[in-house]
Parts: sequence; C-alpha cells; structure tokens
Amino acid sequence: MPDDLVIARPEGLYCPPGDFYIDPWRPVDRAVITHAHSDHARFGHAHYLAHRHSAGTLRARLGEINLQTLDYGEVIVHHGVKLSLHPAGHVLGSAQVRLEHGGRVWVASGDYKTEPDGTCTPFEPVPCDTFITESTFGLPIYRWPSQAELFAEINGWWRTNAEQGRASVLLCYAFGKAQRILHGVDAGIGPIVVHGAVEPLNAVYRAAGVVLPPTLRVTDEGVDAALLQRALVLAPPSAHGTPWMRRFGNYSDAFASGWMQLRGTRRRRGVDRGFVMSDHADWPGLQQAIAGTGAERVFVTHGSVAVMVRWLTENGLEAQGFKTEYGDEDMEAPTAASSHPGLPLAGEGATALS
Repeated sequence: MPDDLVIARPEGLYCPPGDFYIDPWRPVDRAVITHAHSDHARFGHAHYLAHRHSAGTLRARLGEINLQTLDYGEVIVHHGVKLSLHPAGHVLGSAQVRLEHGGRVWVASGDYKTEPDGTCTPFEPVPCDTFITESTFGLPIYRWPSQAELFAEINGWWRTNAEQGRASVLLCYAFGKAQRILHGVDAGIGPIVVHGAVEPLNAVYRAAGVVLPPTLRVTDEGVDAALLQRALVLAPPSAHGTPWMRRFGNYSDAFASGWMQLRGTRRRRGVDRGFVMSDHADWPGLQQAIAGTGAERVFVTHGSVAVMVRWLTENGLEAQGFKTEYGDEDMEAPTAASSHPGLPLAGEGATALS
C-alpha cells in the first residue's frame, strides 16, 4: 500500500514519511543501522543513527562517520515519525527499529536471537502491527543447544586438547561470536590467544562493560610454544589454511556456526570439530519472537524465507517474502536456504511491502 511505513527501494528499506533508510546497502543521506555487521552497516552514508553501544564498532570499521546514537527506548521524532531502538540480542548494540506514524506501528528486527548470552542486552519483543523479521535459520532443523550445553562441549574439547599438549584453534566470526565465546568459556583451563582481527573488538566490548577474560596475541611477549600447547585460540574463518596457523604446530581446529547443524558442513570446512552456535534465532526462537510482537502482518527477509512465509500463512498471519542484500556473517549459507521469492523493488514495478 502506498501509505506503508516501509517500502522497498534499490538502496534498501525506506521509510517514506521519515525520509530515511534502515540498513541500506547503497549510499543514502540518512541511514538507521540495526548493528555493525558489514552486511547491515556499509560505508558511504551521509548520516548514521545507531545504538550507542554500536559506536565503537561502527567507527572501528567505517572510520569517522557522521554518527548519532540513542539508548534503548529513547524516542526521537523525525518528519513526524516516532523512532526508537529496542534490544535485538544479536551482538553488542544490536537493535530493532520501531516506527510509529499515523496510528501505525512497524518494527524492523535486523538480526536477532532470543536466548541471552551475557554479552549484549537480551532480545525484547516489541508490540507492533507489522513486523519485518530475518529468517537466516528459518527451518525446523535449526534448534540450538542451550548456553550451558554449548560451553560444556567447548570446554571439554579445549581441556582434552590441553591435556594432550595441543592448541585448540576455534574459528568464529570476530565480532559478536568471539566475544560470546570468551565470556562463556572456562578461562581456568588455560591461556586464551586471539587473532589480531579479534582483539580490537574485545576492547569495544570491555569498554561497554562486558566482562571478558584476559587475552593475548601471538606476538605478545611470553607467548611461546609451551603456552600455545595449552591455549584456546580464537581466529576468524579467513585465517583457516593460512601461514598464520602454522605457529600452532600440532593443533586441533573447530568451527563455531549455526550451519554446523547440517550434516557434512564440518567436513566441507575441513575442521576436526563443529560447534552449533549462532547469533541468530533458531526455528523456535523465530516463532517465539514473531508471536511476541502480536503483529498481524509479517515480512520475512534473508534466509529460509519461503518456509517461514508458508508457516506464518498457515497460522493465520498475513505474510510474504522480502528480498534484501543482507547475508550471513558466519559463512556462505547453503544455496537452498537462500533462494526465495522476493518483492519487486519500489520504483521498479512495485510499491510497498504489502
């Protein structure tokens, strides 16, 4: 409908009455950013609005941008649109965007997960008429272990390797997942070494008050072969198979990702172990989050869109897919999970998300 609060444009999700975009993938004048992962926060916008805990990460990634920040629940009015940010539970500073105008309330979720992890403000459902939700893991197969189960597995793997004199190299996304692992593991097992891409982000989390254990870089004084034989090493997936890994000698490696739920993914990644861990909601989490909004209309973005739309429709909601350029920060998603019918872009043969 032409009076909808969010429509699709080639630049991204656009709010016509407010004249701003949400997580646009092309340069725009005013961008509201849900979180600082690279597929949602891109370079080139004239003005950025985000949660204050995203400031450190956004500036570390994008430089000295023109950035305005808000606290959760703080309301501003722009061109008559009431806008506020609410916890998404995805990574530090991640936010859902609530828009209110003309008696209508829309919420754009960004990326989110529903189980608290101790490193960011937990997800809160925001009542609305229309909800724009992600569905990265929108298939019934995706059901995450609890925090306790996950870290019992990681600690057991690390402890066994340390007892056998092998480094434990855990590949994980540098922003969000690495800090979640640091916060949750038993640091008494041994020293923790991090890749150079991880440590600056640790500093952002510590500055925001998130408790993380001490970490070392491989170039730090005192980091020798004896220490590395007991260490947990956190590194981004891009480090796998590079010369940087040679210094760890006879190491065991693992990958932390929601995609590890799929048979064969660990084998394709060429690692010894896979841990099922994601900063996105699983299938029950998506259902819980959507129900918690009370929304009657739901638009589904990136991931298993067709399956989620069908489930929502069968449960009495008005739902349809919405094509975006967002991705998954863990790794390349399976092709089957990323194919879905998308809405034509406004200005290219269609109008709104309706």
